[in-house]
Amino acid sequence: MKGTFTVSLKRIIDSFNLEALYLPKDSSEIYISSSAVNRPGLELGGFFEHYNKNRIQILGRSETSYIAHFDSAERSDRICRLLQPGPPAVIISRGIEPESELSDAVRKYGVPLLRTNDETSAFMSDLISFLNVQLAPRVTRHGVFVEVYGEGILLLGESGVGKSETAIELIKRGHRLVADDAVEIRKVSSKTLVGSAPDKIRHFIELRGIGIINARRIFGMGSVKLTEKIDLIINLEQWDPNKIYDRMGIESETTEILGNHIPSITIPVKPGRNLAIIIEVAAMNNRQKKMGFNAAKELLKGLGMYSETDEENRPADEFSAYE
Repeated sequence: MKGTFTVSLKRIIDSFNLEALYLPKDSSEIYISSSAVNRPGLELGGFFEHYNKNRIQILGRSETSYIAHFDSAERSDRICRLLQPGPPAVIISRGIEPESELSDAVRKYGVPLLRTNDETSAFMSDLISFLNVQLAPRVTRHGVFVEVYGEGILLLGESGVGKSETAIELIKRGHRLVADDAVEIRKVSSKTLVGSAPDKIRHFIELRGIGIINARRIFGMGSVKLTEKIDLIINLEQWDPNKIYDRMGIESETTEILGNHIPSITIPVKPGRNLAIIIEVAAMNNRQKKMGFNAAKELLKGLGMYSETDEENRPADEFSAYE
């Protein structure tokens, strides 16, 4: 389900082990909605034209040293102009002791004041990455998500086609389960989708005839993973004798999710086919394609049936999924 998402300030405090110098109320009741953060150098200098009050404000050594040059009255005025719009939080880096004017202003305007011992740029980078994941656009798809040879494989198909049974076989072969039945997909960048399981059903698998099992408890901690990048989508469908399936792998198909195009293939299912082995091969073959090797093209080139001109005449977007 698409929408605007938030993350509580408490989760940020716990994740980064921040010291709470002042909280106007319980941190679990304060929510952050912007994945961008701001070092307010221009704002402390008096320029507020593009100031975004929804961003967390980070005060590093440069900002605190700059504001310390002013007398107490001027320092208080500049800090109050920064905090009056009500930013969600102010975080001081490098363990710097806040000026008394800052401590007074956060209480006056009800702005949380936090502190970290980390270096400013490193902390900002980690915080932005964290917020990008927590606040990313997301959608939930019915399917199974597994990690196979380091590749994130999303298995899609109708109920009863054998997705969960295939996941169990892959786990027994040393691969890892990320999600079964419901896969929460987050768009963390313009090229990257990350899949995970909803908290309440994490590590559980439904097997018809057996019921619900906990993969982590049966197969061990090494059989599960919390999140993984989606590298390949495999559509499982019942074998249709009247349908022509791709037997060469020359054409590159993609599936669109949240505006991103992910490489995808369709595998027909019928008795006697070992889906786990087929998916293992598909994962390794997808990795080879990302590294620039396509076995079908090499074969056809060797037979004189394929040339570089064929690739040059193909639309550029056919290759974009592997770039």
